[in-house]
Formats: sequence, structure tokens, C-alpha cells
Amino acid sequence: MKTRKFLSVAFFALVFGATSFAQKSVMVGGAAMYPSKNIIENAVNSKDHTTLVAAVKAASLVETLQGKGPFTVFAPTNAAFDKLPMGTVETLLKPENKKMLETILTYHVVAGKMNSDAIAKAIKAGHGKAMLKTVSGGMLTAWMKGDKLYISDEKGGMSQVTIADVNQSNGVIHVVDAVLLPKN
Repeated sequence: MKTRKFLSVAFFALVFGATSFAQKSVMVGGAAMYPSKNIIENAVNSKDHTTLVAAVKAASLVETLQGKGPFTVFAPTNAAFDKLPMGTVETLLKPENKKMLETILTYHVVAGKMNSDAIAKAIKAGHGKAMLKTVSGGMLTAWMKGDKLYISDEKGGMSQVTIADVNQSNGVIHVVDAVLLPKN
């Protein structure tokens, strides 16, 4: 009887444990993003975020984004960077523009872990808009159109969250389809 009970408990744990783990992993850029890994450990595996990873390295932000956090990162895809005027990314990656690049990248980061439910609650509390203070000191505006989440920057640019709630060991990533730009 004890053996049968043990086996049924083990089976239950295996089935439901595997199910909950599978639900937490999200595919981004052809790679599984594991909640047990930090933002950098996951991002380097995404084929859709090679430009972002190169920019994070050029701005010397790898160590920061591997830190304890928690962080909420609005992560632009390669296609988002491609929407910028020709030559912008190459210019930003130059060593003399490191500070500007750092400001733009940290403008995509909010301190704390805000999953889509938390952002939706903030939007509701803000009567349709939530103001999110970024690590760079700027502000992003979160809002909804139907069931889609959007983020607007200080220059009036708009980005849609295309993949939400990619949990990390030190925060959460929301994949966005445009680069967000601060005022300065």
C-alpha cells in the first residue's frame, strides 16, 4: 500500500511539476527562455535579440543585467532596431557613444518585476495609462488597445508588446516591436 501511495504521489509530482515548468518556459527567437536563468543568460540564445545583446555588451551592461534585480525589460527585437534610421545602430555601437547607448538601453528597463497582470492593474488604476519610471530616469507610458499592451516613449514613439511575461530568475522580459527613445 505504501509503495502504491508513493508511486501515485511521485507520478502526480512528475506530471504536474513538468506541466508547470513547461508553462513557465517561453520560446523567444527560436530558443526556450528558462525562468531559472537570468536576463543575459536567456537573451544570448534568442536569434531575435542579437542586436540587443551586442548593444548591451557595448554599453557594458552585461554585469548589471546579470545582477540580482529584479528588472522589467522591454526587449526590442532585431526587426525593431532595423526600423531605426539607417546607420543609427552602427553609430550607437561606437565607443564614443557608449553613454548615449547606455541611456537608451536603460530606458527599456524598469526596476522591479512587473508582469503583464501588474502592468494591466497599473493601467486600470491610472484610468487607461500607467506611467513607468525607467532606470535611466525617463518615463514610459503603458496602455492597452483591446487585449494588446503598448508602450509609448517620451518622443511619442509606440511599441507593441509581442511576447509578454518571459520570466527570468532576476525579473521579466516583455518583447517589443520598436526601440523606445528617451527625450534627450
